[in-house]
Amino acid sequence: MSHQRFDPGPLPALRSSYERRPRRFAHIDAQTWGSWHWQHQNRLRRPEHFEDVLELSAEERVAFVKSAQRFRVAVTPHYAALMAPDDPSCGVRQQGLPQPGELQSFEFELEDPLAEEAHMPVPGITHRYPDRVLFYVSHHCPVYCRHCTRKRKVSDPTTAAARDQIAQGLEYIRNTPTARDVVVSGGDPLTLSDERLGEILRGLRAIEHVEVIRLGTRNPVTLPQRITPELCEILREVRPVYVHTHFNHPDELSQESARALGMLLDAGCVLGNQMVLLRGVNDRPETVMELNRQLLRLGCRPYYMLQCDMAQGISHFRTPLTTGLKIMAHLRGRIGGMGVPHFVVDLPGGGGKVELVPDHIVGTAESPWGQVVTFSNSDGKRFEFVDVDPARLEGDAER
Repeated sequence: MSHQRFDPGPLPALRSSYERRPRRFAHIDAQTWGSWHWQHQNRLRRPEHFEDVLELSAEERVAFVKSAQRFRVAVTPHYAALMAPDDPSCGVRQQGLPQPGELQSFEFELEDPLAEEAHMPVPGITHRYPDRVLFYVSHHCPVYCRHCTRKRKVSDPTTAAARDQIAQGLEYIRNTPTARDVVVSGGDPLTLSDERLGEILRGLRAIEHVEVIRLGTRNPVTLPQRITPELCEILREVRPVYVHTHFNHPDELSQESARALGMLLDAGCVLGNQMVLLRGVNDRPETVMELNRQLLRLGCRPYYMLQCDMAQGISHFRTPLTTGLKIMAHLRGRIGGMGVPHFVVDLPGGGGKVELVPDHIVGTAESPWGQVVTFSNSDGKRFEFVDVDPARLEGDAER
């Protein structure tokens, strides 16, 4: 029996990329625009491709030329339509177009900041945590994000995961009982065909000790047309699948993205967002607040706010740790707990993720029952909380 396609109805607060399509694509009808194959085949790659889309700044033109050998450019028509045509500081534009900062290099930057290759027992499998593995299944993405931490692999055809490599990865997971949680990643796994992705997901679901299947994808942001009824049938078959997507700015939310998220929810997926903190893009508390409110409205919970990694060519995007802590302090008390992500640093060298939280303790004092801890809330008001010592309570009761 066919499943009815999810339709959230009109979403007037969100922009439609089709209605905003640049004059370069003015002749394209809605059905063609809605084809993920067409979107992928017509990605913008060179400066001249953007001439009818936006006005490139002098800095962007220089970065285009000088970064060509470092990291390729690819932008879907959908994502290009979300860019401000006359504002180089646009948060969407900065993520999709080469920036002058990419041309700088620093001694502390690392080609493989998370030491994924060092924790790779077989090609394509990173096993860093005892119960979790990362399964690299594609080198390809619809948009090559300028803040990518896997520039050493993404867009490079020599790192493509061949069928034998994927089979070897599945075999490793099958023979590793501690691998209970598998993150299917890339590149972007949704660049694979439905058939190939289905084989991987069904293979994982058939492994008895695999309890959690996660899918890391930015397609709902950069190519929401990829979320089709056919794909959703596969996801429904192997559900639940935890889908981690990657919205970084409210302007990336479109009507097309909202429909894609709705279809994933309808297929039984559990949605979470992993936002990377980027200087000049989303480093203001109000920006993160707006993004998280919109995501919750669409059924996608803000999961992580990630500190930008120590990867090569992305230091211009990095913020001080205090910036993230200030954003977290602003969110707490101003949005429900589901809208407050974990602020984490993924430590270099394979150290794993550690969470950072604002310190709301401003003082302590002794009492007959234990310490009295003074807290400061998000409004700066102070409150005393008795942190009881069970031994003192028992002694007081005996007296």
